[in-house]
Amino acid sequence: MLQGMTTEPEQQFGVGTPDAFQRLWTPHRMAYIQGENKPTGPGAGDGCPFCVVPAKSDEDGLIVRRGTHAYAVLNLYPYNGGHLLVVPYRHVADYTELDAAETAEVAELTKQAMTALRSASGAHGFNIGLNQGSAAGAGIAAHLHQHIVPRWGGDTNFMPVIGDTKVLPQLLGDTRAMLAAAWPEGDGAELTDTDAG
Repeated sequence: MLQGMTTEPEQQFGVGTPDAFQRLWTPHRMAYIQGENKPTGPGAGDGCPFCVVPAKSDEDGLIVRRGTHAYAVLNLYPYNGGHLLVVPYRHVADYTELDAAETAEVAELTKQAMTALRSASGAHGFNIGLNQGSAAGAGIAAHLHQHIVPRWGGDTNFMPVIGDTKVLPQLLGDTRAMLAAAWPEGDGAELTDTDAG
């Protein structure tokens, strides 16, 4: 044992009962817990954030890249730093509802997102997927969105595993700017300039 260390768990005293927990306060998560910005219904006019975001500037909406049929945006409640969503502009719930052009652009933006994340942050791997429906874990089931979560060797450490806490080292606005600067130029004519917002 290191000198000065004890085997007694650290106690937190103050309001409430003393316990052995360390706490990192994350009040910004309360918006997620309370369902802020969640749609009130299944329609595009029911407060869907994925329908509202494209009307904002890239910086205010955290949009990293705009295409003709879809866009890439940072997740407000990321699993890892740089967690992106690729979202069709059209309000559809199911992958099978995408037309051929939308499907192609979602795929192209996903490839470009991987390239940008590797370039900007040295991502070692990715979790990429769609949660189709509430039963499958979709937080906003009414508007299709594909997750692109960058991963690094050792990124699952004691904080999320034991502490139920994720530490993100960068503000979302800074992450958006970094990824937008690293975004590769697409070879498809459908993609538009990211500064159009």
